[in-house]
Amino acid sequence: MIQSTLIARVADGLFLAADQESYDMTEHKNQAKQLFKRLSPQSDQRCSIETGNLVFHYLIEFGVCYLCLCDRSYPRKLAFAYLEELQQEFQEQYGDQVGTVARPYAFVKFDSFIQKTKRQYKDSRTQRNLNKLNEDLQDVTRIMTRNIQDVLGRGESLDRMSTVSKDVADRAGKFRQSAKQLNMQALYQKYGPPVIVLGIVTIVVYIRFWVW
Repeated sequence: MIQSTLIARVADGLFLAADQESYDMTEHKNQAKQLFKRLSPQSDQRCSIETGNLVFHYLIEFGVCYLCLCDRSYPRKLAFAYLEELQQEFQEQYGDQVGTVARPYAFVKFDSFIQKTKRQYKDSRTQRNLNKLNEDLQDVTRIMTRNIQDVLGRGESLDRMSTVSKDVADRAGKFRQSAKQLNMQALYQKYGPPVIVLGIVTIVVYIRFWVW
């Protein structure tokens, strides 16, 4: 199930809204605060970060990070569907105010929508949530998963994750290109000499019977 929810501004990590449960989870709230501090415009827009038997899932849209803490057994697709609902409603209500507020929890009233939506996602076995699991939504298997110690214990920044994943993709692209070049070289080595010989024979025959 979804344990708690926090919403923060990416630019400075300022808490914008939260559910009531978040105020009572001191340890994980501190972890979330540190995660927010490591966010930047270059961070992955979706990420899952494991911490013990729980998992942080976050979604970034329009400079705002929507984060929830869930049991490990809770379906990731439902967690991100939940965050997407929060994002759409929050953006509609407060999107034009996000950059102007200076005090924490300026949108505390949003807690009522968080609580209502969280109740809908509480049981992953309801027909509504089973339908969501079966919908062709974004492929959540491609969302990067990290351990909390990698991010906090070693001081690894979340934007570095983006850089690493981009580097991996670039290397994969270069590898595919090199593989194609090697395949072409192998084809040239295998079929090149016979084709050249055949071409020479064809020219000789043509000259002998048509020119002479």
